[in-house]
Amino acid sequence: MSRKLLQSWRRGTRQREQIINNSTDISETEYRISVLLDITNDDGDESEPPTILLQVKYPEDYPEKPPLLDLLPIPNAPVHPLFSVSSDRETLLDGLKDTIEENMGMAMVFTLYSTLKENAEALVAERQAAARHEHEQKLLAAEREENKKFHGTPVTPETFKSWREGFRKEMEALKTKQEEEDEAADKKRNRGKETVVQLTGKQLWERGLVGKVEEDDFEGDDVPVDGVEDLKVED
Repeated sequence: MSRKLLQSWRRGTRQREQIINNSTDISETEYRISVLLDITNDDGDESEPPTILLQVKYPEDYPEKPPLLDLLPIPNAPVHPLFSVSSDRETLLDGLKDTIEENMGMAMVFTLYSTLKENAEALVAERQAAARHEHEQKLLAAEREENKKFHGTPVTPETFKSWREGFRKEMEALKTKQEEEDEAADKKRNRGKETVVQLTGKQLWERGLVGKVEEDDFEGDDVPVDGVEDLKVED
């Protein structure tokens, strides 16, 4: 393809002028077009919009044969968190195949430029949506964990039985510990001597001794009668 034909193609329409303003010649049949993506950043994302270099090379029999295309990154360009020319190159080039087939025999570079731009912007938009969804799921998970603190464990017959058994064991352990501490305190007060401890009514009740003393004292025929004969009954 001659330089004259190339220049004629570039002067064709207003849309093609947009490509010319962002293109750099490499040779008479090869040039690069700068494709700046229009991206709306999410809150807190201050990344600069990425730019792709679309490299176009015309074969001798263009447009009967498709142009040779490649995608290059801008040298020293800031890294974008959701887009990489090197990583997304094959995907974006594959996305141009249908456009090439549909436009065989016609000038197609502007169409390729537009398709590439739209596909790259859609790719970033999909990743933004996925990142937002992931962030929302993390917030919901954290909220569910926080709400568990206020709901506790649902009460069922099984959970109540388990709680009751645990509570009784805990009370028995506390009771035994208290008795041991009381006994140790009594021994300390009496310097280690064995003593008969006078229990209070509350202690008798807690230890299950209420009623036992009376039954033991009055059961059978062992009630002491010494001194009964000395009692006098006055009229």
